[in-house]
Amino acid sequence: MMRSTSSFMARLLAVAGEVETTLEALLADETRPGEIARPARLMGALRHASLAGGKRLRPFLTIETARMLGADGPGPLRAGCAVELLHCYSLVHDDLPSMDDDDLRRGRPTVHKAFDEATAILAGDALQTLAFEVLADPATSDDPMIRSELVLRLARASGLGGMVGGQMLDLAAEGRYGAVTADQDGVRRLQAMKTGAILAYAVEAGAILGRADAKTHASLVAYGQTLGAAFQVADDILDRESSAEALGKRTGKDLEKGKATLVDLLGMAGAQAECRRLVEQANAALDGIDADVGTLRDAVAFVVERQS
Repeated sequence: MMRSTSSFMARLLAVAGEVETTLEALLADETRPGEIARPARLMGALRHASLAGGKRLRPFLTIETARMLGADGPGPLRAGCAVELLHCYSLVHDDLPSMDDDDLRRGRPTVHKAFDEATAILAGDALQTLAFEVLADPATSDDPMIRSELVLRLARASGLGGMVGGQMLDLAAEGRYGAVTADQDGVRRLQAMKTGAILAYAVEAGAILGRADAKTHASLVAYGQTLGAAFQVADDILDRESSAEALGKRTGKDLEKGKATLVDLLGMAGAQAECRRLVEQANAALDGIDADVGTLRDAVAFVVERQS
């Protein structure tokens, strides 16, 4: 399996810094036009959830896909930050006692532990709405059709047929609503919705901002979907092989709750083989794109080789 390069890691780190700076500005205490006030406790929770943590892989994919297609500057950066805000909202709500009931995220107390459950719910709500506000702002693109497409695609990826629907399937997979019989198709569908849809959107947002032609757009969507699947299988492997200290979050949750993953259904060797298959499929989706896809190929290697 190929290895992500040192230049890729340097670029990932550089983009993470740009994203952090932009998120800090978006989550500043000063009110924006149309706002009445930004409550201090809420802002503290938003910053706790969003700043000083994470690899920023999702915004990286948006920014680098757009850059590959010739689109650079504040637009892709803002769109990438919108994806990250949406992702952070999902983590805040996912960690709640009524969901996964986690105490640790990115090596720090989860928002409902650092603050309280009500504040965590509101923080997630605020991060979600801010994500759409950022995309709809003319500062992201002066083309209203591009802004509309970005908003529409994110709504679909994050909503009832995407991430939120995937979370519902995830709760059902724990046996909360009746007996469960796990199968590979069901697990793949759950993971494609809960985790994969937002990763795939991150790539597609870059394609939209880069005004990709129909063929390139379709290839990038296929790449993003396969990358999302590979990410989740790699995550399930890490959950069994790594530690909470290394991952910055509790491990073994699915096993504790009797929720099957592809590691359970295929075995560890089978899950690792599935990762290799998905790597090949993701790279094949990039074949034929008339642009330098090297960074996106490195992203595939990074996703399956990461240790946290």
